[in-house]
Amino acid sequence: MRKTTLLKKLINDPEILVMPGAYDVLSARLIEAAGFKAVQCSGFGFAASLLGLPDIGILSSTQMLEITRSICHAVDIPVMADGDNGFGNAVNTYYTVREFEAAGAAGINLEDQISPKRCGHITGKQCISAEEMVLKIKAAREAARDPDFVINARTDAYMVYGEEEAIRRGNMYAKAGADLIFVEAVTSVEGIKRVIKGIDAPVSINLLQGGRTPLVTIQELQEWGAARVSIPVTSIMAAAWGVKQALEYIKEKGTIKDLPGVIGFEEFESLVKLDKIRDLESRYLTEDEIALRYQGRDGLEKAKKELH
Repeated sequence: MRKTTLLKKLINDPEILVMPGAYDVLSARLIEAAGFKAVQCSGFGFAASLLGLPDIGILSSTQMLEITRSICHAVDIPVMADGDNGFGNAVNTYYTVREFEAAGAAGINLEDQISPKRCGHITGKQCISAEEMVLKIKAAREAARDPDFVINARTDAYMVYGEEEAIRRGNMYAKAGADLIFVEAVTSVEGIKRVIKGIDAPVSINLLQGGRTPLVTIQELQEWGAARVSIPVTSIMAAAWGVKQALEYIKEKGTIKDLPGVIGFEEFESLVKLDKIRDLESRYLTEDEIALRYQGRDGLEKAKKELH
């Protein structure tokens, strides 16, 4: 099954699809290793990890594309790209979809914010007209070569115009060809229930620490009928916390001995697939190269003697 087809199936299945956010290849590998069925690329995480900046539209489409391509090539589960607002108008959106699909993404988020966009839970957001966003979605649908490529249309109208407008836009975007409607920054439990019920399409809800949306459980979202839950920034926040704790420990203790919460070296080697490198080396390096690499100069001389 193609990853596009699999992602669409996971969205439409009765069981809610949980998609943690990846900010780099390593975090995507960890998401896959933990048993999640798909991964969400996080523009918030990309901006923070690559530039040390908030998600305010500074990261370029090229930068986001390159990170996304690396993630798609590194994992075997479907990857949803973060296409921001298409990086411009409907024509820009058309080519954005073409590029991210070619990079290996199984779907893409596209939002109805003006440029420059910003994180959906930061104040000061503004939205383009619903009619302009409909044209962007139609352009995205036409651009996708694979008919199962998932268009995830995000509306930020909830915080800007209110709940009714968010629902209205969600239905317009679904009619225009979006496979999934992502209603960002819903501010109450009852609001979550109403947008899920009011939009005639699969609905996605976003959860993040310190965000505008109540931190309900995944099971509750399942019961209310959500198709997908995105957890985009927990991975990078957890990583930042872990690094902070480790550095404070070293500063205080003057050693890394007994440092808690650090992944073991062998497990890390497995995560970065050293075993695959070893296998390639065994098949494609000469015996001399292997002896030199693993046994040093003495090993190389010994190997030569044994060969002759």
